[in-house]
Amino acid sequence: MATEADLLFAPPSEQWRRLSPRYRTLLRIGVLIGWLPLVAIATWAGWFFSGGLAICWVPILVAGLLWTSWRWWRMGALWRSWGYAELADDLYVTRGLWFRRLTAVPYGRMQVVEVESGPIERALGLATVKLVTASASTDATVPGLPPAEAARLRDRLTELGETRTSGL
Repeated sequence: MATEADLLFAPPSEQWRRLSPRYRTLLRIGVLIGWLPLVAIATWAGWFFSGGLAICWVPILVAGLLWTSWRWWRMGALWRSWGYAELADDLYVTRGLWFRRLTAVPYGRMQVVEVESGPIERALGLATVKLVTASASTDATVPGLPPAEAARLRDRLTELGETRTSGL
């Protein structure tokens, strides 16, 4: 059952479109790339400066692996928090776990629509659509889209942006 707070982050009359499940994999790869080297360095430092005493470096290793595991698990929830909805006049983007955010971008305010895909994204068959608006505070990003969906969204947003601003 939706609470009033949930309704605050719901699009008016539309269903959220969710990101590709491969985006969850991308987030988890980011956790491994970001945290495992830090855990290894901290563990090595604990071992080196303690003269190899297991009582010093093993807790560092265990804590680091537990933290990395928790972050890995939370990436599923973070992935589920993302969504977007295309309405008649606005694009709605929602995201966030602890700090939820709903961004409504009027099509007429869009200035640039960009599609990006880094090497890991390309390997996973993903792309990111970025919208730049007249206001720096209302830019929006829709990550984790399959290339065909990213191209469709880019073309639709570009077309709607042109038709909405043509009267200015």
